[in-house]
Amino acid sequence: MKKMYQKCVKKIYAWGTKQVKSPYALWILAIVAFAESSFFPIPPDILLIPLVLYRSKEAFKIATVAMVCSVLGGCFGYAIGYFLYNSVGIPVLNFYHYRPAFERFCEKYNTYGAWIVFGAGITPFPYKIITIASGVTHLNFGVFTVASILARGLRFYLIAVLLWAFGEPMQRFIEKNLGWLSVVFLALLIGGFLLVGLF
Repeated sequence: MKKMYQKCVKKIYAWGTKQVKSPYALWILAIVAFAESSFFPIPPDILLIPLVLYRSKEAFKIATVAMVCSVLGGCFGYAIGYFLYNSVGIPVLNFYHYRPAFERFCEKYNTYGAWIVFGAGITPFPYKIITIASGVTHLNFGVFTVASILARGLRFYLIAVLLWAFGEPMQRFIEKNLGWLSVVFLALLIGGFLLVGLF
């Protein structure tokens, strides 16, 4: 399973690297960032990283596009949970086999809602679960939006700053160590589930 996961991550990273030369690269990033926050499984980082490395002078513009579109996608996920949970939300959760865990999660959601949104926004935890959960549980929309902006902004700008500052050495490090980095990513993902009692 670990080898299969590593192979999948490498293929996705290779795909992201190919997209950076496209004149539509920022649009592709915008679409991926928006979709990942509500229903799409691929994180925008997989395109954000090679794009910032290839266009280092536009690092902060790229991070801004990722942040804005991710937050807008999160608002769409919130709307799915709020208005369309039965018709759309449940099929999405069932597709990813998240529904039983999601329902347990909702029981204690509003108590720690803002922190949960923030935590999910800066970690590999599937953000779409959080955006839909926020809508289902009617978490205050203002709280949800502010937490999303802070979390997504911190995540994407931190990546942009590190890549902008270290450039090629960082790229070589990522490509050389992509195998074990993907395992760390998976471990963090599982840890996120364990932390909130979802796994």
